[in-house]
Amino acid sequence: MSHYANASLLSLSTCAMRMVVLALILLSGMLNPAFATSFEERIAPCLACHGERGQSETPEVPSLGAQPVNFLLIQLYMFREKLRQVEPMTAAAQGLSDEELRQLSAFISKLPPPNPQADPPDAARMERGRALVQPHRCAFCHQPDFSGREQMPRLASQREDYLVKTLREYKSNARHGYDASMAEVMYPIKDDEIPDLAHYLAHLR
Repeated sequence: MSHYANASLLSLSTCAMRMVVLALILLSGMLNPAFATSFEERIAPCLACHGERGQSETPEVPSLGAQPVNFLLIQLYMFREKLRQVEPMTAAAQGLSDEELRQLSAFISKLPPPNPQADPPDAARMERGRALVQPHRCAFCHQPDFSGREQMPRLASQREDYLVKTLREYKSNARHGYDASMAEVMYPIKDDEIPDLAHYLAHLR
């Protein structure tokens, strides 16, 4: 769900995606028929922007495939409670029940992980990025393979432009987490080091 998506493309994609998602839901037995239409309408625009199979093709919009379910649930809750203000996500989360938050999180977490960044990795930048993660306890929270766990997101193969944007927001305190961990981690990292860190994470498998 993003203002970066082209409106006409979003409209066309949504129609096709609604049919695919509805079929998946009914076949999986995740939801009863009375809730299926409502859920399908909720999830279709999410997939249109974040990627039908979990990999975003929209600039600065994150891939959500294989994100930990607890991380997704917390983020949706924060949007609903307006603890995170990112339109149109904040608006889309309004009115969602706790059960709908759980259903959305469970569905999205089961999408396949995204593929690494398509462009070939730059060896020098990869080494600089690898050198940054070691002293800043990144792997301690996000796992050594950066697949994420519990409330910590998956970073491996995330969009590089989104990582740059988000890391800079944490550093400037423009984005607030549910605790101060990320702000503390980003504080000593220089602004010109962030692109190399993002490059490294985006090319991990």
